[in-house]
Amino acid sequence: MDNRLDFFSNPVSGSAVKHLAAAGRTAVESTVPAATLELAALRISQINGCGYCVDMHTKNAAHAGESQQRLNLVAVWREATVFTDAERAALELAEQGTSSRSGPRATTRSASSADRRSFPARGGRDRASRPPRAPVSVPHASIPFPTRPFQE
Repeated sequence: MDNRLDFFSNPVSGSAVKHLAAAGRTAVESTVPAATLELAALRISQINGCGYCVDMHTKNAAHAGESQQRLNLVAVWREATVFTDAERAALELAEQGTSSRSGPRATTRSASSADRRSFPARGGRDRASRPPRAPVSVPHASIPFPTRPFQE
């Protein structure tokens, strides 16, 4: 697979990569469990049609403790009964914040509210006063995205 975007060819692209990496660090440092982050990343990768990313996030989620059954059901999470309310909120926010072939979708207030209820702020900060963060996804681009290191 060829990269469609070269983020390292000019200073503007390099700046974009830094901001995307910062968004990734924010997610990793949040109160959202690692397995839930990987489920959301897997769903984003499915929507974007990136086989490499689907493979990577499936393996990361399995390493974080996800069962094969739950991984198989991420694509149809709305119909599946194996996900918690918090995981459903994360998957909904991931879908709404991801561009699809039909164009970008804005996150709805209900998805943002479910996210705030399911994942409290770290350090006692009031998340309701901040705008919701949507997952950032760029299809078929090579972006260094930090993940939690595996505990061997």
